[in-house]
Amino acid sequence: MPTKAKDTESKKTKAAKTTKAKTKKTRAKKSKVKKDLVIVESPAKAHTIEKYLGNKYHVIASKGHIRDLPKSQMGVDLDNNYQPKYISIRGKGDTIKELKAEAKKANKVYLASDPDREGEAIAWHVAHVLGLDEHDKNRVTFNEVTKDAVKDAFNHARTIDMDTVDAQQARRVLDRLVGYSLSPILWSKVKKGLSAGRVQSVALKLVIDREKEIKAFKPVEYWTIEAEFAHGKSKFQGSFYGLKGKKADLPNNKAVQDVLAKPDKKKPFAVTKVVKREVKRQPAAPFTTSTMQQEANRRLNFRTSKTMSIAQHLYEGVSLGREGTVGLITYMRTDSKRISPVARAEAAKFIDEEYGAEYAVKKERHFKNQEDAQDAHEAVRPTSVYRTPKSLEKVLTKDELRLYTLIWSRFVASEMTPAVFDTARYDLTQNDVTFRASGSVMKFAGYTKVYDNRSDKNVALPDLAEGAEVKMTKSDNKQHFTQPPARYTEASLVRALEENGVGRPSTYAPTIQNIQSRNYVKLEGKAIVPTELGEIVDGLVEQFFPDITSVDYTAKVENDLDEVEKGKEEWAKVVDRYYKPFSKELEKADSEIQKIQIKDQPAGFDCEICGAPMLIKMGRYGKFYGCSRFPDCRHTQTIVKKIGVTCPKCGKGEVLEKKSKKGRKFYGCSRYPECDFVSWDKPIARACPNDGHFLVEKKRKDGIVVLCPNGDYKEEPQEPEEAE
Repeated sequence: MPTKAKDTESKKTKAAKTTKAKTKKTRAKKSKVKKDLVIVESPAKAHTIEKYLGNKYHVIASKGHIRDLPKSQMGVDLDNNYQPKYISIRGKGDTIKELKAEAKKANKVYLASDPDREGEAIAWHVAHVLGLDEHDKNRVTFNEVTKDAVKDAFNHARTIDMDTVDAQQARRVLDRLVGYSLSPILWSKVKKGLSAGRVQSVALKLVIDREKEIKAFKPVEYWTIEAEFAHGKSKFQGSFYGLKGKKADLPNNKAVQDVLAKPDKKKPFAVTKVVKREVKRQPAAPFTTSTMQQEANRRLNFRTSKTMSIAQHLYEGVSLGREGTVGLITYMRTDSKRISPVARAEAAKFIDEEYGAEYAVKKERHFKNQEDAQDAHEAVRPTSVYRTPKSLEKVLTKDELRLYTLIWSRFVASEMTPAVFDTARYDLTQNDVTFRASGSVMKFAGYTKVYDNRSDKNVALPDLAEGAEVKMTKSDNKQHFTQPPARYTEASLVRALEENGVGRPSTYAPTIQNIQSRNYVKLEGKAIVPTELGEIVDGLVEQFFPDITSVDYTAKVENDLDEVEKGKEEWAKVVDRYYKPFSKELEKADSEIQKIQIKDQPAGFDCEICGAPMLIKMGRYGKFYGCSRFPDCRHTQTIVKKIGVTCPKCGKGEVLEKKSKKGRKFYGCSRYPECDFVSWDKPIARACPNDGHFLVEKKRKDGIVVLCPNGDYKEEPQEPEEAE
């Protein structure tokens, strides 16, 4: 090879080596550039936030709490001002190692756990484990997981709010003292595996008190008279109102007959009073945690735990394709109805564009919070109203879309003008007997274009003036009985807890879940029904620890915890105030409570395995059939309820009352799977007189109706529906 060529090649090689060396140095320099570390609670949220913040930040998750009180002991030093003995949570070792390793490499550590008491406590625990300076401004919070909200939060970093941490600590310590003191008594006096706690005991008592009301309820008879009136070709309905211009009750059939005997059938009724007015109906406030859970239960049939799980996912972020992962709703644990000016302005613009200027409110609307509501966060709303439910159909699951639609619609409606109705009311009188007709017709839809939480129908009345005459064409009198108060549903129990100031947004779902998992209550359809075990536990706790089951007492605790958060109370003093009298009750209860034997009852048949008598036993999840030779024979059977009807399909088996996985009652053949008969409605031992099909019972507010599933036969209720 010529010398010149060799020199050229040598130069190229040197140049390549130099470039490679420079690249390595550059990479080394880049790798040495320290990033700011951000610690959030959820891995899903970590991924979203890291994309928003860019490559100067690294975001990881603590995956909830990393320290807590030990499970194996009380973990509270009663002799040292109730100091908690925190330990690392079992299974969190790898997470803690990762947090420490990443914090060591970081330029600065930011704590971005959720914006509530639990989130503040998590930030404090993480800071403690990592040895961070408690005076450092490293705490960031945001109400929504959107780019602007997250970036803005880092411009307003603050120190950890120790008053909020202390409020959480006071709740945790007090709940531990109550729970870990009461539960052993229940284990020794009733059965193992039971528990009692501050909030769950109140929730259970509410359910049991309602059941007592239902059992003590005595129905009262009353009657109604509905009549049809005609004016020209127009016909409309009216109801009996009263006698001689005064409202009158109809306590029995005799009173009905006395009223019906007064009017002259040949004479018309005169319109003696006309009241016409325009009525404006205002929209409901945007959701708080409680109202969201209630509406999701009522409209979507969601359990409170399911609602919160879906809402958590919508808050943390959903992948929207090119737009990336975005939080779709604001923080879902709140009892505030407040809306930010930015969100309000965006809603006004959207409503104007989508529905017209007449649908957008001109004046700023403020919804009043409950007296004890914390106003740290906004109401639950979409992070952008322009992300309509329709636009998200392809990226959300069916249930996610249903809940998002509910939240979106409720918020948009809350920023819209009222619905307007023209209402009319006529008093129709003859011979001192007055009937009253009421009608309502929508004049302007307003917010109902988007969301309506009522099911009113338009009832148009003919245009009548005082002195006009109308003819009664027919009448129908019906017997009724007053109904007992309804059992609680998850939705109404949440409302009762909130109205009584018991618990906070973060506690409603776990409280209801707890009393169900302990078998203190069971679900029958949507109704929450106390079990025998629940009644035993409630009776003991109420007798020996009356404060624990007191709504007022528990509400007072919540108020005092709020005062701790405001910096007006010391957390240890609050704990002491409640624990000292409770500890005296403990001593008395331990010595005075007699052991309760939940006796096994004979089942009335023998074990199919060994032939010994079967017993009805009480287990953790309710009653079941078990062999009397246990533990030598471990045969068990589920208890099923016979309804006394032969299977209408096979004619051999018996119809049994069963429950679906979701707790819904249904009816099926005892010979399943040989016979696949199934019905949601309760079959009865009678056939339809028209086509011979089996008849079923359906419950209505005014009683039980018997009908043919084919729709060609129906028996209206004759007696009131009795409480189960």
